[in-house]
Amino acid sequence: MDDQIFPKFNTIKKGGKGSPIIDEFSFNMGKGGKHRERDTDGNFMGSSFKKDNLTLFLASVFFLLGILFIRLGYLQVIKGDHYFKIAEGNRIKTKIIKAKRGVIYDKNKKQLVYNRPNFILSIVPEELKRTNELVEKFLWEFLEENLNEHIDKEQLKKLLIDINLNSEEKIIVQEKIPYEEALALMDDIKFIPGLYLDNGNLREYDNLSSISHWIGYTGKINEEEFKEKKDQGYLLNDYLGKIGLEKYYEDTLKGKDGERKIEVNALGEETGTISKINPENGNNLLLSIDYDLQVKSEEVLKNKLKEINKNSGVVIALDPRNGEILSMVSLPTFSANDFAYKINPGIYASLLNDPNKPLFNRAIMGEYPSGSIIKPIVGASALEEEVISPWTTFLSTGGISIGQWFFPDWQTGGHGRVNLRRAIANSVNTFFYITVGGYDNFKGLGMEKLKEYGEKFGLNNKTGIDLPGEQTGFLPTKQWKKEVKNESWYIGDTYHLSIGQGDLLVTPLQAAIFTSIIANQGTFYEPHLVKKILNENQETEKNIEAKIIRKDFISKENIGTVSRGMRDCVTYGSCVALNNLPAKVAGKTGTAQHSSNKDPHAWFTAFAPFDNPEIVLVVLIEEGEGGSKTAAPVAKEILNWYFSN
Repeated sequence: MDDQIFPKFNTIKKGGKGSPIIDEFSFNMGKGGKHRERDTDGNFMGSSFKKDNLTLFLASVFFLLGILFIRLGYLQVIKGDHYFKIAEGNRIKTKIIKAKRGVIYDKNKKQLVYNRPNFILSIVPEELKRTNELVEKFLWEFLEENLNEHIDKEQLKKLLIDINLNSEEKIIVQEKIPYEEALALMDDIKFIPGLYLDNGNLREYDNLSSISHWIGYTGKINEEEFKEKKDQGYLLNDYLGKIGLEKYYEDTLKGKDGERKIEVNALGEETGTISKINPENGNNLLLSIDYDLQVKSEEVLKNKLKEINKNSGVVIALDPRNGEILSMVSLPTFSANDFAYKINPGIYASLLNDPNKPLFNRAIMGEYPSGSIIKPIVGASALEEEVISPWTTFLSTGGISIGQWFFPDWQTGGHGRVNLRRAIANSVNTFFYITVGGYDNFKGLGMEKLKEYGEKFGLNNKTGIDLPGEQTGFLPTKQWKKEVKNESWYIGDTYHLSIGQGDLLVTPLQAAIFTSIIANQGTFYEPHLVKKILNENQETEKNIEAKIIRKDFISKENIGTVSRGMRDCVTYGSCVALNNLPAKVAGKTGTAQHSSNKDPHAWFTAFAPFDNPEIVLVVLIEEGEGGSKTAAPVAKEILNWYFSN
C-alpha cells in the first residue's frame, strides 16, 4: 500500500544480538511527514494516550465547572442578600440629621439655655481604608496642619490607638472648631475620604451660677449610658443630660434624629438623595422659676455669707398653692458652662477637692437636723391626736430634769406658763418636751405617732421633685437605734426629737414642703420646677398640673392654731424683725446643734401674706449660729424685695 497512508517504520536496535527491540518508532501520515507511535505490540500509541488525557482533561473541566456553579449558586441563593446589602451599603450611605435639643425658659419666657453652633470634625475609619499606622500618620499631618492649638493631641493619640478600622460610625476627632477655621476645612476635606465636618450644637447656659445645680448640664454619653440607651437611638458621639433638669427631662428635650439616604459613586462622592426623614426637634421647658427672684435670692445669701464669714447656705421659695418652685439657691455653686463641652481638668479637680462641695445641691441633697422649725408640725400632730388642745398650758422654768439628765430651754429661767401658740412664737423647748415625751402624769404623743405624722408632712421620704438626686432625710426609730447603735431608746431621745435634734435629719426642700402644708391649711403638693412643656413653635404641648400627695390629714382648725403661732413669732416672738414688711409674714426660727465643736446651723422658714399665702421661703445657713440672727435677716430682705416688686 501507499506509504502515504500506512506508516513507515524505522528501527533502531538497542538490544542484544539477533533480538531487535523497537523502542522508538515513527509513522508518516502523508506528505506532512507527521508520525504516529506504536507500542511494543504494534498498536498505535497516540490514540490511547490522547483518549486518556482528554478524558482526564474533560473530567477536570467538568469538576471545576461544577464547583464554580455550586459556588455561584451559594453566592446567589444563600449569600445573595448578604452581598446585595454590602453592595448597596457601598453605594448608599445614611447621614444622620441631628435633632435640635429643646431649650429652657423661666416663668416669664427668659431663656436660660441656648443651642450654639458647634463645628465637629470626625472620621469614619472604614472609609479611610488604611492601616493603623497610615491612619495615624495621615491624620496627624492633616490635623496638625489645620487645627493647630485646637486639637487635643493626647486625646487624639489614644483615639487613634483605639480606632476600629472597620467601624462605619463617625468618631469625633475635634469639636468646637472656630467658625473661620471650619469654613477653610470645608473645602479641604471634600476630597479626603472618611473625614467629615458637621454642624452640631453645644449647650450654653445663663451666667447666673446658682441655676447650675437644678438646670444641670449635658455631656458626652459614656459607655454605660450607651449600653443602656443605644436601643433608643443614641449614638456613641451623642450628648445627653447628666444632672438637673437636663437629665430628668432628657426624653422631652432630646427630640428624635432624622436621616438622609444618599447615593455615592466609586469615589465616595455624593450623587443624589434617595430618601429623607426630617428630625423631630426636642420640646422646650417653661419653668415656674422666677429669674429675678433667683437673682435676688443668690445676691442676698452671698452677701450674708460674706458678712458672717461662712461658706454654705440655701434659699428656697415655692408657691404653697401648687408646689411650684419659684427659686432655689445652693451655695457655693459652679458654672454649668464649664461642663457644657469638656471641662478643664484643673477646674474639675478644684471643684472636687473643694471642702465646701460646690457640686453638691444642698437644697435637695443636704440633710440637717431641723432644730425648732419642726415645732409647728409637732404641735399640729399633737392637736390632731387630741393630746393637747389650743388652751393646754405647761410651765417653763428653764428646763426639765429626768434623773441625772437636764433638758434645757434656750432661755435661762424659762418662759413661764405657755400654750401652743406662745410656745411656737418663743420656741419654748419645755412645751414640746412634755407634749411629745410626757412628764409626770402627762403621757405625751410618743415618738411612734410623731414619726407617723412627720412622714405625712413629708419627712423620711423624697418629696417627688422633678430633679435627680433628692435625698430622704431621716426619722429615727427604736428599732433603728437598737440595730445600728446597739442602744435602747430613752426618754431623752424623744425629747430631742420633739425639738428637731438628735438623729432627725431633714432637707431644706422638706422644710419648705411642711411649711407649705401649714400655709395652705393641710395640702401636700408635690414640688416641681417645670410648669409647661412647649413645642418648637412655643405652643403648649403639656401643662404640668399640681399634684396632690395627700390632704386633710390635719384639720384646718388645728392648722390654723399653729399658723397663728407662726404669725405671733413675727409680731412679738423670735421672728419680730420681719414685722414691718409690705405683707404680713408668719415664720419660725431654728437653731440646730450638730457638733460639739462647731457652730449650729441657722434656719428660718416663713410664708406670706399670712391671710392668703403665695410664697413659702426657707433659709438655711450652715454653721450660721442662731436662726433669728443670720437666717431671718436673709428672708426679710428677700421678702421685702418680693412684695415691693
